[in-house]
Amino acid sequence: MKFAQNPTSAKLSRGLLKALTLAFLLLTFVIPPTVLANQSEKTTTFDGTTTLQTILASSHRSVANRDRDKYRHPAETLEFLGLRPNMTVVELWSENGWYTEILAPFLAPKGQLIVTNFAPNNSKLPLVVFLQKVALDFQQKLAANPEVFGKVKVVQVNPPNELTLAPDNSVDLVLTFRNIHNWVKGGYEDQVYAVAYKALKPGGIFGVEEHRAKMGISLAESIKTGYMSEDGVIAAVEKAGFKFVGKSEINANPKDTKDYLDGVWALPPTLRQGEKDRQHFLTIGESDRMTLKFVKPKGV
Repeated sequence: MKFAQNPTSAKLSRGLLKALTLAFLLLTFVIPPTVLANQSEKTTTFDGTTTLQTILASSHRSVANRDRDKYRHPAETLEFLGLRPNMTVVELWSENGWYTEILAPFLAPKGQLIVTNFAPNNSKLPLVVFLQKVALDFQQKLAANPEVFGKVKVVQVNPPNELTLAPDNSVDLVLTFRNIHNWVKGGYEDQVYAVAYKALKPGGIFGVEEHRAKMGISLAESIKTGYMSEDGVIAAVEKAGFKFVGKSEINANPKDTKDYLDGVWALPPTLRQGEKDRQHFLTIGESDRMTLKFVKPKGV
């Protein structure tokens, strides 16, 4: 048996459905995106009590950069090298600012971060053109986020001719992350060590992280592959007047066989071979690295 539908009841049901639909659409447009966003992505307010771990988790760092923490161990590395919030720190060859994102907010309340960037250069040589793009991108990154980078001081360098970092004996800590192979290739590593030494206070620290080669590698092979001899780096830095005080295996990677056609650039993040053996290189991870600590002796 079929029952006839009450026309009035059907009309009321359709009206209620329309009203609910309209209310939902209004809410969709009216509620600000920030209310709907994941609360973990709120901007962190940095002050003198902010820890490195808080900075590492902050949303001002991209997901891609945070994902690299598992290879680079930034908190452990910086703690080993003696970073403190009231220091004056120079970061050499900051490039895309991966470490700058961490150092800037940590030092802003009580210390000072000085970073190098490449001076303008009109040369059309491919390497210079590339470095000029890196420099522009880095400058734009700093300018785009004054809350994080507003207190960072930028000094322009044009090695080997322009290499002034800071007034003599004014810096507590000079840091370099995976740059020495480029300095060696450019033939000016000794000049960089010398200006770092001049800028540091007596008792100041020079911290080095670099791709580590197999024992017995030649200089030509180091330049080709990007992997540097640990003993060779220590000897070169000590030649500049520094005293070697310790090393850490924080950034060691025993899976790195260091025998790739494209050298260290076969590994992430560069992955120079593209899709070829990509998963293999991702499984290895980033390179095996030395982490070295030097000091400028007191009384000099």
